Amino acid sequence: MGIVIGLTGGIASGKSTVSNMISKLGYEVIDADIAARKVVEPGEPAYFKIVESFGEHILTEDGRIDRPKLGAIIFQNEEKRLLLNSIVHPAVRKLMMDEKEEILRKGAKAVFLDIPLLFESKLTYMVDRIILVYVDEKTQLKRLMDRNGFTEKEATDRIQSQMPLKEKVALADAVIDNNGTLEETREQLIDLLTGWGLSNKV
Repeated sequence: MGIVIGLTGGIASGKSTVSNMISKLGYEVIDADIAARKVVEPGEPAYFKIVESFGEHILTEDGRIDRPKLGAIIFQNEEKRLLLNSIVHPAVRKLMMDEKEEILRKGAKAVFLDIPLLFESKLTYMVDRIILVYVDEKTQLKRLMDRNGFTEKEATDRIQSQMPLKEKVALADAVIDNNGTLEETREQLIDLLTGWGLSNKV
């Protein structure tokens, strides 16, 4: 049976970069953000529950869920946010578990679950091992400001809404330090996978 590896990080830590590297090495990566978009597509059970709970005014003209409109509602209302999470999160977990089982059934040696809030959402039970993509606070702040055009305060607020990366270090099985160059990050990844008996596939 193949191994299930969780990939996590923090905002602007470079987790997506590492996720892409893993895909290029030939491994399947199941992305929680993509799963979250799939489960609210028109026709999906979670879609109907959301429309029933929030009303049809949250739909676009073509019947899709208007993310900014729904986001504005839950941003200001904790109760509604919890309601939305109670619909979406179980659906996302089920989809990810189903996809994982399918990949392992085909004989894959490993499958990666890319879950940004792996620790915050208490989803560690879904994986066998955890890789954390780490950067120091200064680098994280600078990258987020550069990437999103945020002020220092806006970037700091978003970073502080998550569990600090240095707290996550103690909870992970392995840490990839992404403060350096892309090549250095890639070398760490390959060394790590090789050490786990997962030589790269390309």
